[in-house]
Amino acid sequence: MSSREEYKTESYYQIWIRSFKDGNGDGIGDLYGVYEKLPYVKSLGVDGIWFSPVYPSPNADFGYDISDYKNIHPDYGDLDQFKKVLEKAHELGLKVIMDLVVNHTSDEHPWFIESRKGKDNPYSDYYIWRDRPNNWDSLFEGKAWEYDNKRGQYYLHLFAKKQPDLNMDNPKVREEVKSILRFWLDMGVDGFREDVINFISKREGLPDGFPFLPAAKGMSHYKDGPHIHEYMAEFRKVCDEYGCFQIGEGPMTSVGTALKYLSGDTKSLDMMFSFDHMMADCLYTEYIHRPFDLIKLKKAFTRWQNALNGKAWNTLYLENHDHPRIISRYGDGRYFSPKRKIPKYWKESGKMLAASYIFQQGTPFIYQGQEIGMTNIRLSSIDDYVDVSSKTNYHTYHLKDTVEERLHRIHISSRDSARTPVQWDDSAHAGFSTVTPWFYVNQNYDVVNVRAEEDDPDSILNFYRKCLALRKKSRTLIYGQYREYFPRDRHIYMYSRTMGDVMYLIICSFARHRVHVKFPKDLKGMKKKLILCNYPENEPKDINGHFRPYEARVYRMKKS
Repeated sequence: MSSREEYKTESYYQIWIRSFKDGNGDGIGDLYGVYEKLPYVKSLGVDGIWFSPVYPSPNADFGYDISDYKNIHPDYGDLDQFKKVLEKAHELGLKVIMDLVVNHTSDEHPWFIESRKGKDNPYSDYYIWRDRPNNWDSLFEGKAWEYDNKRGQYYLHLFAKKQPDLNMDNPKVREEVKSILRFWLDMGVDGFREDVINFISKREGLPDGFPFLPAAKGMSHYKDGPHIHEYMAEFRKVCDEYGCFQIGEGPMTSVGTALKYLSGDTKSLDMMFSFDHMMADCLYTEYIHRPFDLIKLKKAFTRWQNALNGKAWNTLYLENHDHPRIISRYGDGRYFSPKRKIPKYWKESGKMLAASYIFQQGTPFIYQGQEIGMTNIRLSSIDDYVDVSSKTNYHTYHLKDTVEERLHRIHISSRDSARTPVQWDDSAHAGFSTVTPWFYVNQNYDVVNVRAEEDDPDSILNFYRKCLALRKKSRTLIYGQYREYFPRDRHIYMYSRTMGDVMYLIICSFARHRVHVKFPKDLKGMKKKLILCNYPENEPKDINGHFRPYEARVYRMKKS
């Protein structure tokens, strides 16, 4: 296998640095904290780190509004400290992936400051300006156009008002992107995760749009735009010089569209983060909330597994900085009880969810805190939340509902739940910091924390380690063929991975009660050995029996 394709055997850990670990005692996560915890990350069995943005930023969207692409935010340290982290990570055998955010910048970036000055300066066309706006919506804040008094024109912002979109049609802007890539690659980083990369090319003339999704009018004119593959090929050429790999984020991307980025003559990415499987309870819960639907989840999983098989490579994930905690969405946390600090089957469902995705074909990603089963936070007022999209959605949608009903939508949907400080131990501030953190710590930190789970062989943390170790040593679990069984079962997700005469059968119950599980008829007669279970006692031994709440089992099968 070429080094360019090593990612197929690897797994990655995402760090949203502001909430990972405070190393200098100011209440904000930083590179000093990352340096301290790198051995912990390595102990999970992962092969690399994906850093969410660590660049200077006014934090209108907490790092995704960048004001300097070639530096480190002072809250997190400096370039020298980053180099120390990079060097230590490499010493530990961990790769480092940076977040590339080039659909937009901060409005405090020097390019935008100059662009505002008028139409006759070198940065005038670095952004998208118009005398009259079209009818496009912003995904974060109202309409997609904001009037600038200094320039006397409107600028486009598909996200927050302080995130003006770059004009990628300007070849000078694309040269700036290549310069950013080379800056970090020359330093030694191993690849990039490219934020909303399928939005960077807009349709000529910027015509009016029609509703694509709530708050997404106009998306058909900028998603997978007319020059996207041309521009992506330019960036790919730079990465080819260094042999690094690229992961794209493709909101609202179908399998067929994704394959154009991942294969054939237009291949520009090694993997793409899709959103289909995150819609099993309706991702956009601020607008419409539907109960979790396992059949919908399984259908999405299987669609991508089958479509990419032999043609491209999947990303496997259940959490990241943009999604609420998965136990609160797809696990027992969806049956929230204010009387309990953690859901009744918190541990069982947290471990089951790990098995449900890590053993599929693809590269697993684990988000900070996911491996210990962190859950959604519930704050008493919208004023306590900091996420720009949560605040906007609260004040925009379902205004006829009561305050309690609108706040409930935020409890189950806010990105802030993924951004609470990581819970390291049961000391003050969950061991995240020695002072009051920048954001609220979840009140269940005395139960849900790394130290407690390190000491518990049956913990969610140690189950993640077992899953990653099992995958790592099995070519079948990395490259084997995927097959789903009983797709219409509303409680059980069952799939196999097969290579040659070796098969692994993964069975996951999404029910909070006992359910009867049937063994697939065409697998009868095969020898089976239970090699992983999320309950400490492995009864009942007969697969044709009842699974306990949220039980997960992995069997190794061989033909008799």
